[in-house]
Amino acid sequence: MNSIELSYLVFGIILLFAVILDLGLLSKRSKSISIKKAFYQTLFWIGLALGFGIFVWFTEGKITAIEYISAYLMEWSLSIDNIFVFILIFSFFGIKKEYYGRVLLLGILGAIVFRIIFITIGIALVANFGWILYLFGAFLVFTGIKMFFVEQDDEFDPSKNKVYVLLQKILPITNEDAGGKFTKQIKGKRYFTMLFVVIILLATTDIVFALDSIPAVFAITQNKMVIYTSNIFAVLGLRSLFFLLRGAVSKFDYLQQGIAIVLVFIGVKMLIEYFDIHISILVSLSVIIVCLVGSIVFSLFFKKVDIPEDAADDK
Repeated sequence: MNSIELSYLVFGIILLFAVILDLGLLSKRSKSISIKKAFYQTLFWIGLALGFGIFVWFTEGKITAIEYISAYLMEWSLSIDNIFVFILIFSFFGIKKEYYGRVLLLGILGAIVFRIIFITIGIALVANFGWILYLFGAFLVFTGIKMFFVEQDDEFDPSKNKVYVLLQKILPITNEDAGGKFTKQIKGKRYFTMLFVVIILLATTDIVFALDSIPAVFAITQNKMVIYTSNIFAVLGLRSLFFLLRGAVSKFDYLQQGIAIVLVFIGVKMLIEYFDIHISILVSLSVIIVCLVGSIVFSLFFKKVDIPEDAADDK
């Protein structure tokens, strides 16, 4: 067994252990997670991800470990942007808070499947068409500039979501409460509930964000193991991060701008490599950290808009 195979094996064991622990010991089927508990669960997932990075350092070397940490931070920061859209989806469809945890879990597991598919396709494209990295770079610069000036959550309207519109056309859907079930029998006919709809929307909405994050990670590394593991670790931490940020969404007004600057930087990094100009992975890691920390600190001191908090009962 070589070091790459060992890394995949260790990652699989950690993942299995973490999911079982999170589902079996840290979470209950129909109970809303408090901010305090979400904080500890978030630390748990971040700790696991960073711990795996230490393992990579010893098995693959310093450069690969730094690539992994950079890719993880990039994916983690972009996943935060998912949270704000997830909040809109739950609010629009009137999902009860006690169902949030289970719905998020299933939606995120679906998102992981889509991520794996997209990453595999991306790796194949880059391997066969190296010039596509420049297209990725141009796309990231465009996306970053747009994200900097336009609030994505203001643009997102769940009622006009193409997946939701399609589901309404092909499936019988009911707005009636089914006690946390995904289907309900009404007058002898089986209907799908809003819980089912939201799970599909969470998984497919992540596809939109993957269109940003997956090209971005190729600017940091083309190591398959690093790309897969950093993405999956970042997405798995989304559930606890949702409960943590749901009550503090109004405190991070400028985080999106910080993420946008990172995207533009990564895009430019990819484009200038055409001129044989290479930015070291340490510089990339530093820019990611400075932009994220800086935007969070800036948000704490300067308010942009008043966003109603949704955590009055999450004590």
